Amino acid sequence: MKNPIGIISMQFVRPFVGTDLGLFAQIRDMGFDFIEMLVPEPEDGLDLATTRRALDDVGLSVVLAARVNPQRSIASDDAGARQGGLEYLARCIEVADGLGAQIIGGPLYGEPMVFAGRPPLSRTSDEMKARADRMIDGLQRLAPQARAAGKVFAVEPLNRFETDMLNTTRQGIVLVDAVNDAGLGLMLDTFHMNMEDQSIPDAIRLAGKRTVHFQANENHRGFPGTGNMDWPAIMRALSQVGYTGPVSLEPFRRDDQRLALPIAHWRAPAEDETAKLKAGHALIRAALDFAEYAQ
Repeated sequence: MKNPIGIISMQFVRPFVGTDLGLFAQIRDMGFDFIEMLVPEPEDGLDLATTRRALDDVGLSVVLAARVNPQRSIASDDAGARQGGLEYLARCIEVADGLGAQIIGGPLYGEPMVFAGRPPLSRTSDEMKARADRMIDGLQRLAPQARAAGKVFAVEPLNRFETDMLNTTRQGIVLVDAVNDAGLGLMLDTFHMNMEDQSIPDAIRLAGKRTVHFQANENHRGFPGTGNMDWPAIMRALSQVGYTGPVSLEPFRRDDQRLALPIAHWRAPAEDETAKLKAGHALIRAALDFAEYAQ
């Protein structure tokens, strides 16, 4: 099962701009097959055609991660925010086309909490249903657009501290099945699954063929092998459901144990992480490869 293995762009820099294209060769030299890039904002000034040529020049493919906010949230009770969400995700399809990406993943439903400064609120059953209905309706509009363009949206459940829309794999399955379009699949991230699913391997098997993108992250977002994840069992579950899609790494927790540290905020690397990233890549590759022989 030769799943491509990739690394997220904000392992190195955020935002990713035109002067960062040289990172592609470094990422390829570490052994990665693709880069997972945040969908560039207009102010980033990233030329799509130039970026695609730079990717092609080093033989690197790309997966996109959508960035939602309260102003572009298809589940919002504000009509303007819902329209902003629809327009943003439609633009993500255009960006994917320009960069040669097929998968656009992330919390596509919007409604972020911690990163948007929005606290969780108590909601009635009617309010919860209305939010869910808006989420389903928005994705039912967007999934056919993605499919027609040869793309697929990969909706990602996040932990309870980052959203109150979609937290567990079971909820993700319900959403994907409700939308019922090949333009929408499921993205699973072990960092979030570790908090919200009873068993990561069982959740993977439950999701089955719905999974179109997989993020292999430690419980503390450190380098693979430095946390408590059972990578052989996780990769065996992926193999059992026949998953051959991309596997991306996001080990961007920095080695910093200061008190009162805002861990949830992104920080640039303070050291050359090449050796650790190569070791993490090798561990995940080995777990994927051995999964084929451990059925």
